[in-house]
Amino acid sequence: NLLHFSFWFQNVGRNERIIDADQTFSPELRHWRDVFWLAIFIIHLIVLGVLLAIFGLNRFKTADRLNIDRYTEGFWENNNGLTETYWPKYAVAGGVGTGLGCIWLLLLGSRANQMMKVSVHILTTYLAVISVLCFWCEQFFWGVAFATGAALQFLYVIAVIDRLPFTMLVLQKAVKLVWSLPEVTRVAYAFMAVMLLWMGIWSFGAAGVVASSRGDLGRWWLLVVLSVSLFWTGAVLCNTVHVIVSGLVFLVLLHGGRNASSMPPNSLMKSLRYAVTKSFGSICYGSLFTAAIRTLRWEVSTPAFTFF
Repeated sequence: NLLHFSFWFQNVGRNERIIDADQTFSPELRHWRDVFWLAIFIIHLIVLGVLLAIFGLNRFKTADRLNIDRYTEGFWENNNGLTETYWPKYAVAGGVGTGLGCIWLLLLGSRANQMMKVSVHILTTYLAVISVLCFWCEQFFWGVAFATGAALQFLYVIAVIDRLPFTMLVLQKAVKLVWSLPEVTRVAYAFMAVMLLWMGIWSFGAAGVVASSRGDLGRWWLLVVLSVSLFWTGAVLCNTVHVIVSGLVFLVLLHGGRNASSMPPNSLMKSLRYAVTKSFGSICYGSLFTAAIRTLRWEVSTPAFTFF
């Protein structure tokens, strides 16, 4: 979040100027940034949305409803599975993830110190547990790999452990400031609803893909592509919220409080407008790298669970 705040601060510094001693903003004309990636993201959403609907409907209640299995014979094995067989599982997983996310945010706001310590040590614990399970299942290669990862993560924790007090102080101040701005919470909830809607569409199509194939190769690569899209969309929505919040927090800090007389009117709507229009291309471009990294992490962690 601090990186997003810095990014927004630099953009504001380039595009807006303080014209008097009272720190009153005079917005100047902003240019659209990274329009190419904005177009790619929108086109990707449209095309993928259509494909997800086709994949899901093709196996909904009737196997091969749209008669498209003849186009997939060459690269995966078609069967008589149905979308509704797998879709509830994705819905339960999405609901559990949403619930855990809400609990995490609530705990982060009230128990920042403890949650920071948990965040630092949880990955080491996760890798160590997976390593033990791999050895137990006689998967020695993956056991050694995850044990090595746990050791490297532990060394990293040891290297940064002395920075935790300062990090926790910054986190506490940031959480306190954001909680004092209830309007940004409403924006976050709105974006969460959009993400849940897209997650429903995505899981519908992914369930259709899983239902149509017994083979691993074609289904695996298609699910990898779908995962990149899901991570990219989620990162774009998340980073858009970060930019909106950072913009409002910047103005509040600059003007000495949200109720200051010099505070520009409709600050939240202006920040929202800049984030979803002229800065949206940059958000899409930067989020693509995050999606690629998350997909690689998913590919690495998935094989471990196939052993159990």
